Amino acid sequence: MNQDESTPIQAAVGVVAIGRNEGDRLKRCLHSAIATTDRVVYVDSGSTDGSCDFARSLGVEVIDLDTSRPFTAARARNAGIERLKQLWPGLVFVQVVDGDCEFADNWIESACEFLMAHPSCACVCGRRRERFPDASIYNRIIDLEWDTPIGPTKSCGGDALFRLDPLLAVGGYRDSLIAGEEPELCVRLRAAGWSVHRLDHEMTLHDAAMTRFSQFWKRAKRAGHAYAEGAALHGSGPDRHGVRGTRSAILWGLVLPVLAALAAWWTFGISLMLLALLYTFQAWRIRKGNIRRGRSSRDATLVGLFTMLAKPAQASGVLLFWRRRLFGQRSTLIEYKRSTSSSPTEGTHA
Repeated sequence: MNQDESTPIQAAVGVVAIGRNEGDRLKRCLHSAIATTDRVVYVDSGSTDGSCDFARSLGVEVIDLDTSRPFTAARARNAGIERLKQLWPGLVFVQVVDGDCEFADNWIESACEFLMAHPSCACVCGRRRERFPDASIYNRIIDLEWDTPIGPTKSCGGDALFRLDPLLAVGGYRDSLIAGEEPELCVRLRAAGWSVHRLDHEMTLHDAAMTRFSQFWKRAKRAGHAYAEGAALHGSGPDRHGVRGTRSAILWGLVLPVLAALAAWWTFGISLMLLALLYTFQAWRIRKGNIRRGRSSRDATLVGLFTMLAKPAQASGVLLFWRRRLFGQRSTLIEYKRSTSSSPTEGTHA
């Protein structure tokens, strides 16, 4: 796309894509980005699959992050946003996207139009879908997880379009966070008087590449870490950010199992059966709530079951954060995906 031929919206928006060893997923991502605007920056976190060379071949600006500092998605996005500002100082909006995602038709245009029509809104997101929802039960769970209500919301995910000025005014993403950086940013945006909105519009196709329970466990552990760190940062605020997730993880994933195990000997195992019944009842309650939302019986059952299966992993993530904080240890990424160049079912962290 020639810069002189850009429409007003194309001239107002830039795209920051981030990734590591995303292979064909990155190719789809960048092709979909440059179809909308020529203001695209790709930030790479140590790829060895030629991702940087491919991005440069498309005319995309590339930042290869310094390996002397820990990689985080937040750090990568901030670096990309800063480079966009330097190259195109007149930008009004910035779309961030993970390198394993591909834009839906007309998403960026529709998102920009919404922000222009709603001057108090700082961030919009849409429907992120799994490219292969039926490839595994875990992909299906993630696809359902991203199907959140339309309208004003508390936070966005990894793909979102921001109004640049308020994003910069609150300091951008928090570089040190290894997970949960998007909700934490949205807490600060809303505290500054801005709103976040979820549009009824297809946004991106994503490849979670989850085929094993171990990947599901690591992803849930990462979520627990994010709950605990979010609570440490903003738990005392009006949103009580991260507090509910942390408490739920500790109660269901640690306290109740430990109590049941300690009581197993003198209750002849009845405490363990009661724990199983409690888990089953809670999964059933979650299932009922999802059916009321209009989900099928099968999908509602999956959400209930895997919500409870995730609790011990989330509790381990909470404990990991507390341990690191107590001993002053640096947080490192909790990755659940493997590197690949072309497979539709494997990849790096999202």
